[in-house]
Amino acid sequence: MNLMYCRPPSRVVWLIIVPLVLLAAWYLGVQSSKNSILVLSSQPSAKNVPTYTNLSAISATVAELAKDQLPKQDGLDVTRKEPQMISSKKNLSNLEKVEAGLGKVRAAIREAQTKNLTSDDSEYAPKGPCYWNSSAFHRSYLEMEKHFKIYVYEEGEPPVFHYSSSEGILGIEGILIHQIEISKFRTNYPEKAHVYFLPFSVFSIVSYVYVVDSHQWGPMKNTAADYIDSISRKYPFWNRSLGSDHFMLACHDWAPEISTAVPYLYKNSIRVLCNANTSERFNPSKDVTLPEIYLPQGTMEGLIGGPSPSQRSILVFYAGGIHGYIRQVLMEQWGENDDPEVQIHEYLPKNVSYYGMIRKSKFCICPSGWEVASPRMVEAFYIGCVPVLLKDNYVAPFSDVLNWKSFAVEMTSNDIPNLKKILMSISQKQYIKMQKRGLQVRRHFEVNFPPKRYDVFHMILHSIWLRRLNIQVRDR
Repeated sequence: MNLMYCRPPSRVVWLIIVPLVLLAAWYLGVQSSKNSILVLSSQPSAKNVPTYTNLSAISATVAELAKDQLPKQDGLDVTRKEPQMISSKKNLSNLEKVEAGLGKVRAAIREAQTKNLTSDDSEYAPKGPCYWNSSAFHRSYLEMEKHFKIYVYEEGEPPVFHYSSSEGILGIEGILIHQIEISKFRTNYPEKAHVYFLPFSVFSIVSYVYVVDSHQWGPMKNTAADYIDSISRKYPFWNRSLGSDHFMLACHDWAPEISTAVPYLYKNSIRVLCNANTSERFNPSKDVTLPEIYLPQGTMEGLIGGPSPSQRSILVFYAGGIHGYIRQVLMEQWGENDDPEVQIHEYLPKNVSYYGMIRKSKFCICPSGWEVASPRMVEAFYIGCVPVLLKDNYVAPFSDVLNWKSFAVEMTSNDIPNLKKILMSISQKQYIKMQKRGLQVRRHFEVNFPPKRYDVFHMILHSIWLRRLNIQVRDR
């Protein structure tokens, strides 16, 4: 009788299999599963949001093992239980202390969300339909104020690092970088931090590194990549989490592309971006939308306030250059109309004030240009005009907390021919409600020097805080 002989795997095969298994075990231990954003809405997931995939450097075997690590995008999973990370008899490491504290925070937010608990706050208590869950948001915000710690890497010299211009329509980048640097949330003890700030400025990289008209991405990308390589060699924190508890902040249109210089930065880290376009791989489960804010005089002076709804005689207003598909279609459809209620212009008539027109208008169109970001949205809030977000694939700021449909009109390019019909279908009663809610949430878009509670600085930090709550980092 012939017996079949099964030859054992060769030494070469074992040399391939064993490292893959060890790599998989390490990867799953470094970063536990990412869950849906706390204090998220009951709203459906954003359309065209790409799946948060595993890093390309990890083999297909590891990717298959880590499928259950992908974050959900459905809102808070209140059934989730905090993992038993440590034994009560064990001396906790610094990281375990940080994670244990975050576990308590998650529990407090869940309790506020499910039981609709209110929190005492003499200054401001979020409430009303402009919030998805005001109780959960309030509890999360108060927990952030008590506990959140940010470590800012000190490496790098201005103007490319630790500095960006605070002027112009991209000035919010420089303002927030400076405010983070001097913030009470900053800690000098990296082992106690919840997140780590990468203080390079994309605006400064473009200004000081890019050679005009060279069309060369390499020097700019290398600047970001070299910086992260440097801090990853000096500190353990980047490699420990594969960058998932690190964040960058940028308002320049080129920020998403420059972030691709480091795959872990692009796919893992929290990217705070004005260019929040899901068709360009902005991922709202980990990335944060930064509102573009233009302060002509460097402050909000003269920008806040406007007449009541009864004194606004124009139905809808827009003025701006034609760049990008949406603005082109908008002008083709409405730019030459004779309807006094629909004031849409590429160039305003002589002696007509731009801000004066906003003050006279009920609705203000905030269209995409070459990119989705625009300061018009915040201008509308400041002056009391209901914003019409005419954008495709845009994730509105703080949309994990704010119910945008309650105070803004959301349209896509397909709605442009029916623009007036859609706005006219909104009753006066409903319009007044939307306008009042817009005035209520305006505080979340205000830029203050120094920052004030619940303003744009604190809301950006809160968005980062939420995303940090969605991951758990473990020592290697």
